Amino acid sequence: MDSAANKFLDGQVLLINKPYEWTSFDVVKKIRNTISRHTGLKKIKVGHAGTLDPLATGLLIVCTGKFTKRINEFQSQEKEYTGTFFIGATTPSFDKETEVDSSFETKHITENLLLESTRRFIGEIDQIPPIYSAVNVQGVRAYTYARNQEEVKLSARKVQIKTFELTKMVLPHVQFRLVCSKGTYVRSLARDYGKALNSGAYLTELVRTRIGSFDVTEAISIEEFTQNLNELYQDI
Repeated sequence: MDSAANKFLDGQVLLINKPYEWTSFDVVKKIRNTISRHTGLKKIKVGHAGTLDPLATGLLIVCTGKFTKRINEFQSQEKEYTGTFFIGATTPSFDKETEVDSSFETKHITENLLLESTRRFIGEIDQIPPIYSAVNVQGVRAYTYARNQEEVKLSARKVQIKTFELTKMVLPHVQFRLVCSKGTYVRSLARDYGKALNSGAYLTELVRTRIGSFDVTEAISIEEFTQNLNELYQDI
């Protein structure tokens, strides 16, 4: 067995910049298959430390081999995001995955109201996950009920919002930076923020920029990971 194969088995932490419209599982599957193809390993554990929605991009921590035991450690760390809300409408999924289902008035929304409303969400809050999510409800993923147009009630969860600041306000678009705890759904924050404005809102763009001390600037693309392995094995 070559040294690269041993490294992946002993454990590697890979910082990947997840592509738009890829699921987190798509990334894990691609990395596992790429490692197997180059090293000849028929079985290699690969997992990610915190799901990103398909329409989100940014930092995804991927662990291999023995380091998959550290996934919970990474998942529990603080997360940072940047993104954009559309103000004045809602969608069933709270993002662009589904079509707009309701529109709302925005003439009353001032810059001061936008800023003041963010303060409601600082600290520990109760948050209900989106129905279009992987939350387990009686052994079934919540999105299964949603896609079958079946009603299901999700329980609120306590999450911690450390920072929620607006970085640009040009209605109907509002850009933000968020620092939060594990388990925070930014799509749910969009829904709740829209209600706080006495209007509606949904998420149109999301980038995870940090997990704990790991930053997206350190991450590589899937293409770079594949190219690095290609070059490594060309040299062997």
